[in-house]
Amino acid sequence: MARVAIFTDSASDLDPAEAAVSGIHIVPLIVNFGDQAFKAGVDMTGPDFWTRMTAPDAPFPTTAASSPGDFKEAYEAAFGDGAEAIVSIHVAEALSGTIKSARVARDMLPDREIHIVDSMSASMAIGILARMGLELAEAEYSAEAIAVELEERAQDLRIYFALETLEYLKKGGRISGPTAAIGTLLSVKPVIMLKHGEVTTIDKVRTRSKARDRLIELVIEKPVERLSILHSVTPDIDAFRSELLTHLPDVDPNAVSVELVGPSVGPHVGPGCVGAAILYRPS
Repeated sequence: MARVAIFTDSASDLDPAEAAVSGIHIVPLIVNFGDQAFKAGVDMTGPDFWTRMTAPDAPFPTTAASSPGDFKEAYEAAFGDGAEAIVSIHVAEALSGTIKSARVARDMLPDREIHIVDSMSASMAIGILARMGLELAEAEYSAEAIAVELEERAQDLRIYFALETLEYLKKGGRISGPTAAIGTLLSVKPVIMLKHGEVTTIDKVRTRSKARDRLIELVIEKPVERLSILHSVTPDIDAFRSELLTHLPDVDPNAVSVELVGPSVGPHVGPGCVGAAILYRPS
């Protein structure tokens, strides 16, 4: 194990097996379907989530943060395995209580060096920071230096989504029922952005192809340093990835992953969306 252990949570949408092999520790969030609770990535995979999410008459899922005790146990295990310090990168505090649990766990271990980083984002934007943190740890940066760098680079993260429908934003309480009904009647395809912990609607267009064109415009408006393509069981996601990369000749295609949106963001975007998590180059 590297001297500095890198932690995140399952809202990062990192593949648990790949993360484990690379050395990133994931603390799972809780996914609730009615009275049934699951640990994301442990006893409910991403595909499992979407199968249940889209089943007829399925209850609308909710998520809950892991407990401080879960974080404390995970942190203690890493120290027991030889880590000297921890950098723990989490879903935006504005969107989830997860980071509060991590901070409580840190305070329960006052003799240990633990740095908590607010990604100010979600999904693979967190994953991008976690992978960067791992690279810095392997380069033998101090935990404090890694945390400072990641907090600074979090300012350069964006997520964009082109949604298939407004229905799931309504179910998640992001928009009103009448707004969703009007949007459905007009076949509106919203394009949304997550920046600095805030979700905003960037545009509303009338067709799927125009939504994807707008998404590409937004992604490429500034020089891209790192990129992950996001989707929610969207059949033609590889075609979208190929199209986007034609506009990014300076980005290594082999470094651009395609990731399935998981239980933390999935209930709000619904099935069939396409998106991107981007780390832009510093201004």
